[in-house]
Amino acid sequence: MKTQLVAALLFGGMVMMMSNRSNAQQAEKVSSEFLMQTSTSWDGVSYNSYPQGVPELSILKITVPAHTTFGWHTHPIPNAAYVLSGHLTVEKQSDGSKKKIYAGETLAETVGTIHRGFTENEPVTLIVFYAGAKNLPLSNPVK
Repeated sequence: MKTQLVAALLFGGMVMMMSNRSNAQQAEKVSSEFLMQTSTSWDGVSYNSYPQGVPELSILKITVPAHTTFGWHTHPIPNAAYVLSGHLTVEKQSDGSKKKIYAGETLAETVGTIHRGFTENEPVTLIVFYAGAKNLPLSNPVK
């Protein structure tokens, strides 16, 4: 009985050591990089504050066909996009300024500024992160 107990303890210790070594090896392979860290939108306007209320984070994967133009709209909350594939052009209504973002790039969206996005000869797939609040829309159409 003692021999079986000692063998079980030794075996358990070996499994733990192997597991720890495996976790350590995996941890050595983990890397991270900032894709974006900013306090201003793509047009250089500073973000003033987050919305009031119960925080609500939303992450959307958006796929837009080629030759598509979004309607003019605003965002009441800070949000940022990461382009997975293709490219997108964003345009401000007030001065017509534009910015293109390509696969692997990020965009800090405007808040409260009328703008739109459009695709050209290829579709685009985006991941968009919204830092909002419960019952607050992600965007508001402009008529």
